[in-house]
Amino acid sequence: MPRVARISIAPVRGLGLEHPAEVDLTEVGVLEDRRFYLIDDQGRHIDQLVSGALVQVKAHTDPDGTRLRMTFPDGTVIEDAVELGEAIETTIVNRIAVGHVVLGPWGDALEPFAGRRIRIVRCDRPGGTRVENAVSLITDGSLCELASRVGQPSVDGRRFRMLFELEGAEVHEEDSWLGGQIAVGETVLSITKPDARCAITTQDPDTGARDIDTLRTIIGYRGLREGRKVDFGVLGEVATPGRVHVGDAVSVVVPGDDTFKARRMRLRAATEAQAAGTEADELEATAKA
Repeated sequence: MPRVARISIAPVRGLGLEHPAEVDLTEVGVLEDRRFYLIDDQGRHIDQLVSGALVQVKAHTDPDGTRLRMTFPDGTVIEDAVELGEAIETTIVNRIAVGHVVLGPWGDALEPFAGRRIRIVRCDRPGGTRVENAVSLITDGSLCELASRVGQPSVDGRRFRMLFELEGAEVHEEDSWLGGQIAVGETVLSITKPDARCAITTQDPDTGARDIDTLRTIIGYRGLREGRKVDFGVLGEVATPGRVHVGDAVSVVVPGDDTFKARRMRLRAATEAQAAGTEADELEATAKA
């Protein structure tokens, strides 16, 4: 039976992850998760895709987002009450974040890691820009499969920045929960859709440097959903709020929808057929040469 191996939240979107031993899940997810985000002087959203080194800075906040602490690689800690300035709206991944600029020293301290002037914004509501799919999870079975595909002994799940990492699961077992519900700790989660990944997953979770071509590898054996989406892990909604601890067991409450499974099997079959066709073409070209 799978269990929760690690919990990860990002109090400031784009900075390093925090790993609490337990979290309270509300209808909008973990209140502290992604409560703050970063912008430049022109109001553009800044994250690891812009500057991977930001992941080297860790952050912590309370559920109400009234205090903020940042810990830097050299051990420097900046902590204070959150004082809000001007209201601002920011486009983040095709969504609009509504918040207020945070006054104080944190932006100046982040400048060496971002390579530009930085301001911090607190979202006006918990959950940040999310209006759905407040939960994300991935299994060790999937991570082990990816590791074997890239020729590494292991792949650190932190590069995927998922809320829950589960251990004791089969390869891509989380896909089988799509369209169903699972119980985790005190909560029940509705697993709604695959998680489409971006280039942040190619970065080392400690340094932010690109080191593994995760996207090309995943496409190579899982294909592209809708011709453009690179799926790895799943997203979900909180059907029953409650507390989740590291070590909590995961059980199926409502089995997954077979249509999701059939769709994935068709996609994988098409990907394997395409790969086989490419290999046959290469062999024929070699033989003619």
